[in-house]
Amino acid sequence: IGRALRTVVDMQVLGERQIVIDCDVIQADGGTRTASITGGFVALYQCLAMMAKDRLIPAIPIKDHVAAVSCGIFRGAPVLDLDYDEDSAAETDANFVLTGKGGIIEIQATAEKEPFSDSEFQALLGLARDGIGQLVGMQKRALGLG
Repeated sequence: IGRALRTVVDMQVLGERQIVIDCDVIQADGGTRTASITGGFVALYQCLAMMAKDRLIPAIPIKDHVAAVSCGIFRGAPVLDLDYDEDSAAETDANFVLTGKGGIIEIQATAEKEPFSDSEFQALLGLARDGIGQLVGMQKRALGLG
């Protein structure tokens, strides 16, 4: 989670500081790590905005948003945000961590039964991009940015 968040922070502006983001997922039905990354970004942004307001740093050192989703192939079809039952029975399980501009931070994909094809992977990536676009919009609204 920390590695994903660090990729969108200008560490030179942050300086020698360390920020700890502790994530507790209160209600989970699969995807706890992806929820922690997506929510953790909001907490990080709020922390950095407060530091900038208090003039501990000269500006909010966020280069882009970051969010994460789970996707998979379930019963032969690509699915976004697998729930626990779908995840347990999925033919392919994947997690995508992307920036708001579509940059790839992390992709983890595993075939559970049979290898998956490039076209199936591309379908999952497309779903992930769409889902992350929605999550970034929600992050912006939560932060009062749009």
